[in-house]
Amino acid sequence: MHKTPIIVDTTLRDGEQAPGVSFTRQQKLDLVEALVTAGVAELEAGIPAMGPAERDLFRELANHAGNRPCIAWNRMKLADIEASIAAGARVVHLSIPVSDLMISEKLLRDRQWVLRETAALTAYCRDQGLRVYLGAEDASRADPAFLLEIAATAHEAGAERLRLADTLGCQTPAMVSTMVGSLAAQLAIPIEYHGHNDFGLATANALAALEAGAQAISCTIGGLGERAGNTALEEIVTALQVIKQTDTGIYLAALPGLCQLVADF
Repeated sequence: MHKTPIIVDTTLRDGEQAPGVSFTRQQKLDLVEALVTAGVAELEAGIPAMGPAERDLFRELANHAGNRPCIAWNRMKLADIEASIAAGARVVHLSIPVSDLMISEKLLRDRQWVLRETAALTAYCRDQGLRVYLGAEDASRADPAFLLEIAATAHEAGAERLRLADTLGCQTPAMVSTMVGSLAAQLAIPIEYHGHNDFGLATANALAALEAGAQAISCTIGGLGERAGNTALEEIVTALQVIKQTDTGIYLAALPGLCQLVADF
């Protein structure tokens, strides 16, 4: 397990995809302040491509976060990246489907197109002075050989981290260990795990990912997120610090107040 796992909070992005969840501007500012105070390492703060108001708010949130990396989420599209640049983003997450089913049915493309776009747009972001994280959407159902290929392509183009997303929440801890362990043994690029909780395994899967070689975990307060939600930040942090005796840089005493804040919102 990595000495100090990186906790990436995506409550402001994926958490807001939960049914009925829509934070106000002030709530988002308060949440950023609470996350920073609690010691959360990185914040995924929004999707600038959603429009001018979102871009203005992202810039405000990033300023509020101080020296904490504030990540802008993007599809693998030039227009999304330009929107993030306009919002003042310095770190961008580029997400693209990597399973054959999603490549063919969602993108109506093929593997070679995915590889070309990943290489070209990652390099473009680097040329613009941006730090880049690559998000492998539906990685849990992807061909392991293709996962290796796209990770190597992104890293060569300048990506700093690979997010493996269990987009449909269909993995078990053993499956996560196999996927992450195999990639970690072959790649130089650090791995982040983004789990969904459709079968109630998101926290267990996140622990398995870290034990297999992942260096970062994507999670949300209260496990908020689309469908059954994501790995709960308070669960993975407490499990790591109490059960595994692994420091995360997060203050456990801050977690009840942080959870209550989001619950009240």
